[in-house]
Amino acid sequence: MKKILIGGVLVFFLIGISCKKPNEKNNINIYDAKKHWVDSVYSSLSTKEKVGQLFMVATYSNRGKKHTDSIQKLIKTNGIGGLIFFQGGPVRQAKLTNTYQSLSKVPLLIGIDGEWGLNMRLDSTPRFPYNMTLGAIKNDSLIYKIGSQIGKQCKRLGIHINFAPVVDINTNPKNPIIGVRSFGEDKENVANKAIAFTHGMQSEGVMACAKHFPGHGDTSQDSHKTLPTVSFNKQRIDSIELYPFKKLFEKHIAGVMVAHLNVPSLEPTKGVPSSLSYTIVTDILKEQLNYKGLIFTDALNMKGAANYKEPGDIDLAAFKAGNDVLLFTENAPKAISKIVEAYNNQDITEERLAYSVKKILRAKYDANLHQFKPIDIVNLKEDLNNSSNILLNEEVFSNAITALKNSNRILPIKENEKENIAYIKLGNGTYKTFLTELKTGIKVHDLTGLSEEKLLQELKKYDKVIIGYHRSNSRLTKAISKKDQAIIEAIAQDKKVVLNVFSSQYALKNLTLKNIEGVIVSFENSEIAQKISSQIILGKKQAVGKLPASINNAYPVNFGI
Repeated sequence: MKKILIGGVLVFFLIGISCKKPNEKNNINIYDAKKHWVDSVYSSLSTKEKVGQLFMVATYSNRGKKHTDSIQKLIKTNGIGGLIFFQGGPVRQAKLTNTYQSLSKVPLLIGIDGEWGLNMRLDSTPRFPYNMTLGAIKNDSLIYKIGSQIGKQCKRLGIHINFAPVVDINTNPKNPIIGVRSFGEDKENVANKAIAFTHGMQSEGVMACAKHFPGHGDTSQDSHKTLPTVSFNKQRIDSIELYPFKKLFEKHIAGVMVAHLNVPSLEPTKGVPSSLSYTIVTDILKEQLNYKGLIFTDALNMKGAANYKEPGDIDLAAFKAGNDVLLFTENAPKAISKIVEAYNNQDITEERLAYSVKKILRAKYDANLHQFKPIDIVNLKEDLNNSSNILLNEEVFSNAITALKNSNRILPIKENEKENIAYIKLGNGTYKTFLTELKTGIKVHDLTGLSEEKLLQELKKYDKVIIGYHRSNSRLTKAISKKDQAIIEAIAQDKKVVLNVFSSQYALKNLTLKNIEGVIVSFENSEIAQKISSQIILGKKQAVGKLPASINNAYPVNFGI
């Protein structure tokens, strides 16, 4: 690696001494420096090492020596091009990254799935709201801030590409895998949010990657477990599913990830996953849509692809389809061997191999990997977990929380000595922050935990009831249970009720809201969401969000009061 790095730095320095010349000349010099580095690295690699550059292998920082030894072996003997980190912690990951980079002939491209920040994969890191929460916000500059903050944190941790944003349009409330990972069901809102997020992250020098092409938003199956079918015709897919992708391509997003989907209207051969389809990856994505950035497969160990061919054969098919980077292969040595064999048999041309490998090397140059520096471990946790994350989350929820009903102006609720107000918690999540904040403005009595019969009897003493539905896993999009629905509807028959839902708006899809005076959707059950929601109930803040996806005909997408 030293020879490659020194050569790149020397060329960069020699060309850089003319930096006082006009900008046009400087741009040419930068281009020449990049081209020289890319060409010199490419020419220094064996065929096996060139093929190795196509692979980003899954790795973890919470596993033992056997795992880390296996990754080191892959780097040293197979020359893999990159790593995608999964579970672990930031300091452990940084140390491992430094070790792995020191062993690699060509600097490694490091990636992560950080859709709502590093916390999606790593402990001891900040978490930001889900895309569906962000989709409720009208001010897209806030989405830019989120993207920028996540970009800064990825960069601090030596991550060069974040596999985000998800730009699937979630038009199917029963979607088992996308759901709140989507910005919603309005294609323009999804595109605008994705553009803002991408600009924010890429402004920090971290590559964004739109997923899951050609669109995973209206499926009822999980591609981790099977091959979902998208049954729409070409016209529908072009006008809806592809819309945000096309808008992001115009804005030069660095990467796109191809999903494992069965799309009969786009791929004529029955059962071929979109990730392995030449028609979808090359004819549509590369040629019709003219996308020039890096093309990644979704994880090749997922059953949507893995059930189609054997390990190695899947990777070869994915590369022949037109993908540049093969992600999370099940067997890297076997896959590399298969592609080398195809190259030697002239089933893959030198032009095709050079096209993808040089594209990957150019991305590495743009990530400053031609001047690689080890990650500084000092104060890493502190740098990632500063107070700006809390302030940004507060700003997000203050703009996302959405009011659906306010009959007879039940909101805001003010202190009134003549009124008795009860609070009831439903669901399996925590609620103390919400209740504590409510008590700063009103006298409210917590009746949580009583049996239904005793609860209905006790409520006869009260004038108003605040019901908090708190779901511990805010990613779930299922409806409120029939038991809890019955309790809510029974209370609303006789009492003035404010219902605050700390989960996806989809939780309300089967609930009768007719007799409920006040309804607020807070999207998530975080402490910050609870704090801001209580402030809205007390009138200290206003609810300004709009539904990112429909609940039913009465409460459609973009509804909010």
